[in-house]
Amino acid sequence: MIERYSRAEMAKIWNLHSKFEYYLKVELAVCDAYVKLGYFPEKDINKIHKKAKFSIDRIDKIEAEVHHDVIAFLTNVNESVGADLSKYMHVGLTSSDVIDTAFALQIKDSSDIIKNDFEILLKTIKELANKYRYTPCIGRSHGIHAEVMTFGLKLLNMLDIIERVYKDFISASELIRVGQISGPVGTYSNLPIELENSVCEILGLKPARISTQIIARDYHARFMQSLGLIASVTEQIATEIRHLQRTEVREVEEGFSKKQKGSSAMPHKKNPVLSENLCGLARVVRNNVNTAMENIVLWHERDISHSSAERIIFPDSLTLIDFMLTRLNNILENLVVKEDNMKSNTNLFGGIVYSQKVLLALVEKGIKREEAYRIVQRNAIDAFENNGDFRANLEHDDDILETLSTDELDDCFQQSDYLRNVDSIFAKFDL
Repeated sequence: MIERYSRAEMAKIWNLHSKFEYYLKVELAVCDAYVKLGYFPEKDINKIHKKAKFSIDRIDKIEAEVHHDVIAFLTNVNESVGADLSKYMHVGLTSSDVIDTAFALQIKDSSDIIKNDFEILLKTIKELANKYRYTPCIGRSHGIHAEVMTFGLKLLNMLDIIERVYKDFISASELIRVGQISGPVGTYSNLPIELENSVCEILGLKPARISTQIIARDYHARFMQSLGLIASVTEQIATEIRHLQRTEVREVEEGFSKKQKGSSAMPHKKNPVLSENLCGLARVVRNNVNTAMENIVLWHERDISHSSAERIIFPDSLTLIDFMLTRLNNILENLVVKEDNMKSNTNLFGGIVYSQKVLLALVEKGIKREEAYRIVQRNAIDAFENNGDFRANLEHDDDILETLSTDELDDCFQQSDYLRNVDSIFAKFDL
């Protein structure tokens, strides 16, 4: 059974207290790495581990004077460890070593939650695809009835898309799992160069191949692109559900509780509001991608124009993606599938969607394709424009009667022909 994270887990990663906890985790890892490399005495660093703490209120008071959050944080931590031990803190580092490496840890922990969301969603879609593997429904192109397929195949397409963006997200989250401990302008001028590898190993990160006092922001833009892609395909699925819930279609509906109300004015309303919410939120995440792309361009080895934007777009986007994947899963888990309506929609206008079968049957009898197309089209268009019956039209068309027997015409309207490859398509997936 897949364990579900609570919604609070993501929020906790990005709250102010957690930010400084991540800072402290980096600072302590640096101390431990210095011990490992033989620079610091282990007993003193053990004391720091026991004593090191911080207070948000105290940090705020110090920052009000120094106007630098990392200095305020370090000052407060040094107060907790005492003057004798504070000499081991932040040795050879610059602020961005702490900020960017802590940021990587926040993204890493957030990514674990997103991965969990994906696993739950994929399980749900697989179960639904199998359940409705053979349920006939109409396939549409340009929003217009095309030919018969199954609802299971619709879900299988969703599965394919979600699996693909999941793989992309895994790749992006691995790429951004990068830390740095390289000092001012990335030259390791006041620390041993091997310290970076040791710190990153302790923290479960990879060391940046090179850094310029900050980690290059194309890493972060690539990661945000993966979130934008997730948002877009989530919107794609949500849009499909919205279309299928329209009154004229009514093939699926979002779950609707007994006491739920759809409209303040119209008691009959059952609206796809959850899917609509997802479509709106996707716009927010996609626009955050643009900000991340603009953050790539910085002055020389470092400026902080990216920082203020990242404090918004990363917690917001990761929180939204967590919410969106969870909501999409809930929509699908509670989806009402109207199989009778799906079936009846395949037979609208007397089975107009079987037109290609009739066309091919005429061609096989020796009629030229253009002529066969004209014969079938006139019967189909008449049924479509006059709310008529395509099958009945064919049975009264002399060109059809001269060419196809009743049995041969019956064969053209066999729904099973459209479903014979369903299992072969499903066999391409690990279900």
